[in-house]
Amino acid sequence: MTMNLLRQIAGSRLPVSFYRSEEIDSVRVLRAAGLVVALVPAPSDPLALSGARPAAQVLAITQKGRDELSQLGLQDMRPPRWRLRMPKIKSATPGWRSRPPSAAREQQRPH
Repeated sequence: MTMNLLRQIAGSRLPVSFYRSEEIDSVRVLRAAGLVVALVPAPSDPLALSGARPAAQVLAITQKGRDELSQLGLQDMRPPRWRLRMPKIKSATPGWRSRPPSAAREQQRPH
């Protein structure tokens, strides 16, 4: 289960959060083994019924975690598709707003 979670983390966009108690425990094990850098909740008072919902957040996979993944045969794994996409932010061409819209349209029309 824990190594499957490490595989899932490796294929996810970081940071990633986990809310189920089983997953939080697995993140604790991965963190204790030095495979991930994570923020995990402190053990809470079992008698307290209110408070924030516990969550574990994985910030990074350590080099030891990457080595462990490569030993499992995941070094040939394709990167997720989102890593291959180009950013959709485009810079404006210089001076494109310097001309009024009517002047730009007149230049585009054939005379």
